Amino acid sequence: MTQLLNSTQLKEQASIVELLSRLGYEPVKKYGKEHMYRSMLRDGDNDPSFSVDDRIGAWYDHGNGKGGNIIDFGIAYWPTLNFNEVVEKIQTACNISPIRKEYRARLPVKARNYVIEQVKALGTHPAITGYLQGRGIFDLAKSHLSEVYYHVKNEKGEKKQFFAAGWKNESGSWEVRNKYFKGCLGQKAISFIHGDPKRAAVFEGFINYLSWLKDNPKSDYSIIILNTLSLLNEGISRAKQFTFIDLYLDRDNSGFQATKQFTQSLPYAADKSSAYEKFNDYNDKLVAMLRPPPANDPFERNRRNLSV
Repeated sequence: MTQLLNSTQLKEQASIVELLSRLGYEPVKKYGKEHMYRSMLRDGDNDPSFSVDDRIGAWYDHGNGKGGNIIDFGIAYWPTLNFNEVVEKIQTACNISPIRKEYRARLPVKARNYVIEQVKALGTHPAITGYLQGRGIFDLAKSHLSEVYYHVKNEKGEKKQFFAAGWKNESGSWEVRNKYFKGCLGQKAISFIHGDPKRAAVFEGFINYLSWLKDNPKSDYSIIILNTLSLLNEGISRAKQFTFIDLYLDRDNSGFQATKQFTQSLPYAADKSSAYEKFNDYNDKLVAMLRPPPANDPFERNRRNLSV
């Protein structure tokens, strides 16, 4: 059996661009260090909407709003495999050996590419406000999230400015998100909110947690936010201290596989994703509920006729 690297070693030594090339995918366009592909995670992507920035080891699929590091990609690309099998697949595809620790395919620490310039209260930047309002969580987000302003330098030393909604994880790094990007400034880690010492709810990301909180404003559950499925094992380890565990992971192949692994490790954990059964995640349900019904909806038309 292949000796596996840990997740930190793999992210430092493996290149997403190299992995995609080994899998038979080449970029359609390049903008400096940014590579654009037709998405291999979805059918019918005629325009390149899958972005990879190998300087920071991150990818983002603009078509489905998913993104993350190389392990997150592996989980999405091989949804039927468990975490260790995904790591082995990546390691084998990229021909990485645990003894080749000197190899570096990209800058090893993502935080070194970033300089955080300012952190402000929500409500300052209209684009961030509009993004969270569109997600239906702005009012709740004001007490949980901040506006993070940062820049990254390209290979010519030129600054590129960014801003996003952000929250801190347990490593003290910022998980950031806006309409076009989902990532981490620094070291990836879970986020934990202390509450009931016996009960915990588990989410993939903060947006879904706040969506759930909107439906459960009086809940005192402790909260575990994975921030990436590559930290699933850490989330399971943290959840062991609780007697009751509710799982609110995505209803896609990766989420179902993660839920299965969680319940196999902790059989008393309960899959609660039926709360958004017809949707991919909790926020998708919330956003759908906020949309006005279409004008030609016969049920809405009948309702209006009955009200006059």
